[in-house]
Amino acid sequence: MPKDAAVEEFAGLVRALKARDGRSYEALGRRLSVSASTLHRYCSGATVPEEFAVVDRLALLCGADEEERRSLEAAWTEADCARRRAASPAPTPVPAAPEPGPGPVPDPSGPDPSGPDPSGPDPSGPDPTGPDPSAEDLSAPEAPRARPRRGAPVALLAAAVALVVLALAAALLGHPTRTASAPDPAPASTAPGRTAAPLPFTWSIDSQLWEGGCGHTYLVDRAPRAVAPPPVAADSGAWAGTHGAVHGGEALVRITVQGRSPSDAVVLHALHVRVVDRATPLPWNAYRMDNGCGGAVTPRHFAVDLDRPRPLARPVDGLDASGAEVRKIPAVSFPYKVTSFDPEELLVSARAAGCDCRWYLELEWSAGGRTGTVRITDGGKPFRTSGTRERPAYVHDSVAGRWITDPDSGQTG
Repeated sequence: MPKDAAVEEFAGLVRALKARDGRSYEALGRRLSVSASTLHRYCSGATVPEEFAVVDRLALLCGADEEERRSLEAAWTEADCARRRAASPAPTPVPAAPEPGPGPVPDPSGPDPSGPDPSGPDPSGPDPTGPDPSAEDLSAPEAPRARPRRGAPVALLAAAVALVVLALAAALLGHPTRTASAPDPAPASTAPGRTAAPLPFTWSIDSQLWEGGCGHTYLVDRAPRAVAPPPVAADSGAWAGTHGAVHGGEALVRITVQGRSPSDAVVLHALHVRVVDRATPLPWNAYRMDNGCGGAVTPRHFAVDLDRPRPLARPVDGLDASGAEVRKIPAVSFPYKVTSFDPEELLVSARAAGCDCRWYLELEWSAGGRTGTVRITDGGKPFRTSGTRERPAYVHDSVAGRWITDPDSGQTG
């Protein structure tokens, strides 16, 4: 893969996350503790972050699931290698040491070794302080000349070549050279192309529920004249999407879990709440879908207080007032067991008064010796609930065919 193709692929994934979230570079940058210009360089491919942690925080903030995060990490790894290759200078070849010959090599620019030594005695006569060179004893055998071992230069040359090969390999791979005794650590995530085993169960959600089928509040950044009349509960998703509406005060989420096997049960152990972003409640108008409808049955559910620093999913009893007496519907705590013939519904009521909170759920499970955690999101994005305190509130007057000020608008949603 060309070095710029990996970077562009990674940048495309980051751009997709940013576009899905919808917030500006500056708003997202504040949440990630980076500048808007730095985040823009990540999205354009001009820069690859040196650590994956900032990208992983962006993925969580934008509601990416586990599979998306694994793909993003794999793309970042390839882009980071390309960045390192581009930044690393080409290795300098190590020159091979010449093999020593049997004797010194004459310097062609120096004096003739066969001629007289210019630093020695006058060549016109014998040195009066020393013996006559002509009287040298030629009968003594010449001392053998020491010859260098030929194996040592070959070993040095082989070592130099090995160093060059290791340096080239390290530069191409974009990682520092490791010794043979220190094996590479195991990868942090599934390798690209490897398919994880399928879940032993299926799950689905409904995130546009109304209390009793009629009571709900939405926050909309529009004036009353630009807001359509309330829909029926079955069409609430389309109405909310058209108006860019956010759950006001409370969000009801129903999770349906069903096993894949009629005999092998899946055990659901816990439901955790993860808040990925907290902001000031939205300064939008509150539109109530009813003027007080009430209901005979309040189902058992898990209550979540998003205003708490660490929200918990707390099981709450339900009430049945359809008969002569009010009957309690006992809450059921974890664990649950589900099969293909015995599904389970988990109803979550997440309330917020003092924050605009983005959040998701994590469902712990085990089956057949396997364990895992599934992230429950709103179509790949975090759920969102904002407080409605002190916001202008409206109800719809079906006779006049318009939204009017709610007389109870001083109450919190």
